[in-house]
Amino acid sequence: MNDEFKNIIESLIFASDEELSVKQISDILGSFNKPISATEIENIIDKLNFGYKANGNAFRIIKVAGGYQFATRKEYAFFVGKLFTERQKKKLSTSSLETLAIIAYKQPITRSEIEFIRGVNVDYIVNSLLERDLINIIGRADSPGKPILYGTTKNFLKVLGINSVEELPKLREINDILKNEKIEGLTEEDIDLFNSINSPDPTSKNENDTENLPINFDQRNDNDRKDERNDEVE
Repeated sequence: MNDEFKNIIESLIFASDEELSVKQISDILGSFNKPISATEIENIIDKLNFGYKANGNAFRIIKVAGGYQFATRKEYAFFVGKLFTERQKKKLSTSSLETLAIIAYKQPITRSEIEFIRGVNVDYIVNSLLERDLINIIGRADSPGKPILYGTTKNFLKVLGINSVEELPKLREINDILKNEKIEGLTEEDIDLFNSINSPDPTSKNENDTENLPINFDQRNDNDRKDERNDEVE
């Protein structure tokens, strides 16, 4: 493969604001009568990365959310983070991260199943995660009431810098860490949350059935939901 293809592919990935898929690269080259296969594109990207590493460059091309994009190496993340501190979005609250983790590992999952695990109402947090495009509605459960099913989005993969949810740490791996390593800042509540995520799915699949849930939502007052909203950073 000549240098022309390598330079074109490098420039396309560099100029794109979002991750660029192999098909997009192939379609662009094909529109200029420069046909190229997916394997050839991937081989070129591998060669580009080999060159970046050999030259000691501070960046590389990574595969994320089904496409390719440039990224700085991990050892320079602190410096790049300082540069973009003012532009960074505010962090998710602890409760939002907990809810997002449950959805990521248990998807597809209903709202009542999330509440069963967390033990609190998650209406506000789920809506917030939907607005941030970290989760979306992926269907309805085949159970009484046909409750909505939630799953993570392509944007979720981009934020984490992974190509698919299969690249998330396995629950067994996390469990081994919790058992064998002393993690600074880890609380009993963190371990309890992990154990609840790692437990079998709730038996109730009906989003409207709260009989088996640990919280009686009919007795919850506005302060309960207000606490969740206050914990969430806009």
